[in-house]
Amino acid sequence: MAPAPSLSPQDCLVAIMIAVSASDERIRTSELITIQQVVNHLPVFAAYDVDRMHRVAGIVFDLFEEEDGLGALFGLVRGHLPSHLHETAYALACDVAAADGLLNQAELRLLEEIRHELNVDRLHAAAIERGARARHMRA
Repeated sequence: MAPAPSLSPQDCLVAIMIAVSASDERIRTSELITIQQVVNHLPVFAAYDVDRMHRVAGIVFDLFEEEDGLGALFGLVRGHLPSHLHETAYALACDVAAADGLLNQAELRLLEEIRHELNVDRLHAAAIERGARARHMRA
């Protein structure tokens, strides 16, 4: 087995967003646009090298090919993402999931796992989810 890749906190955030987008095996344009907008505009990504996104996507897709790839992804994220960014990761995951206006079972299950794996308080998660819903509401 290959050694675990070294990820920056920003790489972890990107990995979570890509995982949510890929969770239903259909990466939608609206989800990719949301990821790109997040990386281009949020302060946490101010010094991030956007060229790393392709490498991070490759890591996520490689892990998803493995039997316990999701567990391995969470292990990487927990090992490289500071706890003060756990709610940020969950918020970004919710934004990507809501980007196309549809939440399918695969996305909902992954959001639940992210919430659990990153120990996001249930009340905080509900507020984050409500905010994502409001931001992505259609007329």
